[in-house]
Amino acid sequence: MEIITEWGSVFLILAIVFGLYMTWGIGANDVANAMGTSVGSGAITVRQAILIAAVCEFIGAFVAGGDVTETIRSGIIDAETLDGRPELLVYGMLASLLAAGVWLMIASARGWPVSTTHSIVGAIVGFAVAGIGLHAVHWETIGQIVASWVISPLLGGLAALLIMLSIRHLILNAENPFRQAKRWGPVYVFLVGWIVSLVSLFKGLKHLDLHLTTGESLIVATVFGLVTGLIGKVLIDRVKLDEKADRAFHFASVEKVFTPMMIFTACAMAFAHGSNDVANGIGPLAAVVSVIQSGGAVAQKAQLPLWILLLGGVGIVVGLATLGYRVMQTIGTRITELTPTRGFSATLAAAAVVVLASKTGLPVSTTHIAVGAVMGVGLSRGIAALDLRVIGNIVVSWLITLPAGAVLAAAFFYLFKFSFS
Repeated sequence: MEIITEWGSVFLILAIVFGLYMTWGIGANDVANAMGTSVGSGAITVRQAILIAAVCEFIGAFVAGGDVTETIRSGIIDAETLDGRPELLVYGMLASLLAAGVWLMIASARGWPVSTTHSIVGAIVGFAVAGIGLHAVHWETIGQIVASWVISPLLGGLAALLIMLSIRHLILNAENPFRQAKRWGPVYVFLVGWIVSLVSLFKGLKHLDLHLTTGESLIVATVFGLVTGLIGKVLIDRVKLDEKADRAFHFASVEKVFTPMMIFTACAMAFAHGSNDVANGIGPLAAVVSVIQSGGAVAQKAQLPLWILLLGGVGIVVGLATLGYRVMQTIGTRITELTPTRGFSATLAAAAVVVLASKTGLPVSTTHIAVGAVMGVGLSRGIAALDLRVIGNIVVSWLITLPAGAVLAAAFFYLFKFSFS
């Protein structure tokens, strides 16, 4: 308790700095998964991707980022094991933020699309085992999270495959694909708005003190979806048939219809990413703030200040703008060749899975979901459409991330412990 009182201001400053560093790493690395498909398909430029993500990532983090934060902050470690030793939690959370931030910086500089969720969960487990003991970790929660790492790419891949097959059946295999694209396009855009808004509203936005019934949530989501669909229809109606382009590529005009639709999926994916992955950076920060403000009391649950969500949103946006372009290429161009129809399918599928996961409180890996979705789109054309060597390298980088986060966090934990005690 005395250490918390004596060094409280220093701990708070370090937590804010390391929290910003970690969320910067999230923006620099993981946001590529949110924007990579849109850029890789040629629907939007890198500059446009940064602008879209800056707005939607921030809104997602601020509006819907509270649920997953609870899991990262208090669902992984048993607070009762820290009774009378709150400084251990502070050291551990500072170490976890710094360790994950360092690893993400290394990975981003090398263009590796690693999982920020792996990074922070591995770091928290690493400090807990090294500093407290095996009994401090909620292993059942870790088991659920590990299971989600397997389920995430499967769900993303299956959803993307189904969406791509529906586009093929309703549009590409039709007698007049361009006319069918203009007919069904607004329906797909409606789905984008409906899914994202519905799942965000379903559990109530607790930290904004907004609680809606299931019926009210359905009505609001449907209205939002209809508005989104109407805006999509206006943009789609501006697309004209290009017979010259169609002679070179039969579906050239169809792909042009899906180009404005990709803007909506890019916004949805950025919102979904912000709502889920902001927790990786601000969960440990929230834990440190809670201990300091309570004078050393360690609680499993604490109020999440809005300024912390705000901080997380800012960090993600800055990271994307400064270093995000390096990792964007891997998801967008190297796994499989993307067109607007394929990119739309992958991004809509990934957004739906990520937002669903964020509202169940399970910190799934956006990286796994996005890669799975892109693979699902590629599989719709056969396994030869996938670059298995690139996929193999990505999987290896995922496997390295967890132990790297754990080892770094353990080392930083001991550094803080000896420095302040």
